[in-house]
Amino acid sequence: MNTESLALTLQQLSSSLQAKSAGFCFRITAGFDGFVDQIIEVVNKRYSVSSYDRLETITQFGERILRSAGLSTNIELVPKLVKIGGNGPIMANALAATGQQVSYLGALGTPEIDPTFHEFVQRCRYVVSFANPGRTDAVEFLDGKILLGKLTSLNEITWENLTAGLSLEMLRELFAEADLVVTVNWTMTPYMNDLWEKLYQFLGTVEFTKQPYLFVDLADPEKRSKEDIKQAMEFLRRFSRYYRVVLGLNLKEAAEVAKAMEIELLQPCEERALGEITQALSRNLRLWGVVVHSVRACAAVCDQELAAVSGPYCEKPKLTTGAGDNFNAGFCLGMLLKLPLAETLALASASSGFYVRHGRSPSFTDLQDFVVLWQSNIGKSF
Repeated sequence: MNTESLALTLQQLSSSLQAKSAGFCFRITAGFDGFVDQIIEVVNKRYSVSSYDRLETITQFGERILRSAGLSTNIELVPKLVKIGGNGPIMANALAATGQQVSYLGALGTPEIDPTFHEFVQRCRYVVSFANPGRTDAVEFLDGKILLGKLTSLNEITWENLTAGLSLEMLRELFAEADLVVTVNWTMTPYMNDLWEKLYQFLGTVEFTKQPYLFVDLADPEKRSKEDIKQAMEFLRRFSRYYRVVLGLNLKEAAEVAKAMEIELLQPCEERALGEITQALSRNLRLWGVVVHSVRACAAVCDQELAAVSGPYCEKPKLTTGAGDNFNAGFCLGMLLKLPLAETLALASASSGFYVRHGRSPSFTDLQDFVVLWQSNIGKSF
C-alpha cells in the first residue's frame, strides 16, 4: 500500500473508531495454552553493576555462540520482566483490554491459578484453568526474539481435562453462542488435534443460531511434521461447517505451512510479496480468511477479498514477545466491528504497534489515539 492509500485508510479507520467508540461488546471464548514469560536481554559488554550494552540482534547473538564452537563461552542473561505468556492469554488479554467479554479456558495453573495471571483473570468474564502453565525464557533483540520454552505441562491440555468441570450447556454457550472463538498455539499443544476432533464432534450436537468467527494461530509449526500440519489444515476446513475460520500467520509460519501443503510461493518468501503469498495460501487452504503479517506489513484475504497495509515500523521496540498476539487481537476486533478489510488490517497493526512501544496491550481509547499518531508519522519510525 502506498503512502497516499495508507493515509486514506487511517483517516477512514479513525472515523470508524470514533463512530463505534461506544455501544459494542462482543462475547469471546479463547484458549487453551498458558505460559509464564521471563523477558531477557543478553549482555554484550558490562561496565558496572548497573551498566551494560546488550547484544542488539539475533545475528550478533548467533555469531557469539558460533565463536565458542570447540571452546566454551560465558553468556550473561539479564531478566527484565516476568509477564503473562502464551498466545492464548496474551491475545485474550488484549481483547479484554478493549472492553470485550472474554472467557478463557486454559493452562493458567491448577489447583490454584498462578499469580502471574491474576490481573488477566480479573479482566475476564469467565475462566476455567485446567492445566499448569509452561515457562518461557524470551530472549529479545531489536530484530526478533528467541523463545526457549519448557512445555511438559501442556500435555495436560486435553478435551477431557477441559470439559471435566463444564456442563454441556456451558460448553454450548462458550463455543456456539460466542461471537468469536480463539484457539491458538497448536504447535506447542501436543493433543490439540485430538481436542479439535472432540470439539468438532460436540459441535455436531449443537444448534447454531449464527456463524461465529474461529481464529486460529499455529505458532511457528517448523518443528511439527508435514503430516501433522496437513491434518491441522484439514481440521480447520471441517470447522468451516460451523465457523468463519480465519488462520493467522507470520511470514515465517506462512512459508512453513506452504511447504507442508506443497503450495508454491514466490521464492524467497519476502515482505514485498505478502499479497501474493496470502492469495496463494487462501486459494489452496480454502478457508474463509487468511492473514499474514511481518514486522513492516500485513495482508489478508477474507471472504475472497484481498487487502494489504504497511505497518507502523518501530526501530527500537520496548517489548516484542506478544506483538503478534496483539496484532491478532486487533484483527479480530476489526472483524467483529465489521470494518472494511484494509481498516481491519490497519487496526491490527495499530494494536501491535502500540504494544511494542509501550509494553502493554492498548485500550480502545489507546487504539484511537495511536491511529491519529500513526497518521502524522506515516513512513517514519516513531
